[in-house]
Amino acid sequence: MKTGGQLIVEALEAQGVRRVFGVPGESYLAVLDALHDSPIEMVVCRHEGGAAMMAEAQAKLTGRPGVCLVTRGPGATNAASGIHVAQQDETPLIVLVGQIERGMRGRDAFQEVDYGKLFGGMAKWVAEIDSADRVPEMISRAFHTAMAGRPGPVVLALPEDTLTEVADAVAAPRAEAVESAPTPSQIAEFGRLLAKAERPLLVVGGSRWTEESVAALQGFAERFSLPVAVTFRRQMLFDHAHPLYAGDVGLGINPKLSALVADSDLLILLGDRFSEVPSQSYTLLGIPDPGKAVVHVHPGAEEIGRVHRPALGVVATPGAFLEAVSGLAVPPSPGWAARAEAAHAAYEAWSTPPKSIPGDVQMGDVMAWLNERLADDAVFTNGAGNYATWIHRFRRFRRFGTQAAPVCGSMGYGLPAAVAAKLEHPERDVLCFAGDGCFQMTGLEFGTAVQEGAAVLVLVIDNGMYGTIRMHQEREYPGRVSGTQLRNPDFAAFARSYGGHGETVERTEEFAPAFERARASGLPAIIHVKLDPEALTPTRTLSEIRAAGASR
Repeated sequence: MKTGGQLIVEALEAQGVRRVFGVPGESYLAVLDALHDSPIEMVVCRHEGGAAMMAEAQAKLTGRPGVCLVTRGPGATNAASGIHVAQQDETPLIVLVGQIERGMRGRDAFQEVDYGKLFGGMAKWVAEIDSADRVPEMISRAFHTAMAGRPGPVVLALPEDTLTEVADAVAAPRAEAVESAPTPSQIAEFGRLLAKAERPLLVVGGSRWTEESVAALQGFAERFSLPVAVTFRRQMLFDHAHPLYAGDVGLGINPKLSALVADSDLLILLGDRFSEVPSQSYTLLGIPDPGKAVVHVHPGAEEIGRVHRPALGVVATPGAFLEAVSGLAVPPSPGWAARAEAAHAAYEAWSTPPKSIPGDVQMGDVMAWLNERLADDAVFTNGAGNYATWIHRFRRFRRFGTQAAPVCGSMGYGLPAAVAAKLEHPERDVLCFAGDGCFQMTGLEFGTAVQEGAAVLVLVIDNGMYGTIRMHQEREYPGRVSGTQLRNPDFAAFARSYGGHGETVERTEEFAPAFERARASGLPAIIHVKLDPEALTPTRTLSEIRAAGASR
């Protein structure tokens, strides 16, 4: 006989969970007690939002569900930001929430929340484990559900008395994601569409990728000389140095890539949705008729035809689709290679850092130095803000498993993601980019990094404002600054106060030695980069944006 808490931990062990992230609460003390005797590591976070983002980032990098433990009420609502990331980013996530005792339900008891109503619009499944003997069944279903089809978050509430109740139950076997594959007739139709295309374009993204399927993707593109673009913050899916790489279909898209998408007569969308960001606010394709042949391959049947009507819809994982087309016999058109070559040349020109921006810190030089200095397996993380453009546009990603960034655009994501990445890959460099506003959303998780010995390297790009919002503000209401200014601390001193390493960079030539000292320290480190507020984007100054807004 085991308690519900012991059965929870035993079930997590059976699923191969090695690490959980959370903030303790009295509502799930029985689970914490069972973890005391488990090989599963409990990463103690400072805020439930950070814990959920860490679990989501680990899932992004491993493909297996991340696990987050939070307490009832405020703990669960704090975790909502990470749950939203998992939902929009198609990431498998398990959130275990402490709950009031079963006999108190419906009385508005202390910290009582109806989790079905709270998370019903975000999670794939929300349920409550109402008896200890059902723990193995519910945990097994949670893992299957989180990974199936379009992956996403699952929320399970754990009533306090269920966790102390005893039962004779055995953990279910490890769950594996169910594969879906194309039919022979779909492959034949795909071959027909490809053979008649004059200007095909392959756009890849989504979450159900592996190293093997990424390698198969490269082989498939090479066989047909197809230009390959990636969707927003999915850049690690294709080697940027490869001559077929065309760039990312994201925010601040290269105009030449946008034209390439618009001009294509066959758009092969593999693994992702052509949602608001890649579609450039739903302008690149018609709705519902896209105005061209679209082949949409996605593991979630509900995504096929949701917005754009495809000429061919295929419910399949990227790996299964690429395996099915590996023997496809279609002679490449003579014009495909030249089109791919031109697309890659346009990417290289677009991704060359600018020579000069306002101020004493030249971020173009910083990015060029990082590209030369860091190994291809270095992991980059970031949250949201104009500063992220320096990564997305100028970092040359070469390998799978080297990027963790929120497709949903959540601020505060970079630091928690970096902690998770460093714990997963302690031998790699893990570099977090964060704006001054973005960092302060979850900056206390630097304490988690220190406590866990996760030697992350954090670049806080400080321009004293919420830069993205200020950019939009100056465009729409030029010169009327309201609610976007920030008075910031000494971020290097903040790092040292936690027992980490701190550096301040005010000139370009200070960056390289500061970075090397931070790296050599072996400690979690913050490099406080003071950027001129005028350097709002790599190509436009704050004054230029204000002037453009005033002239409208």
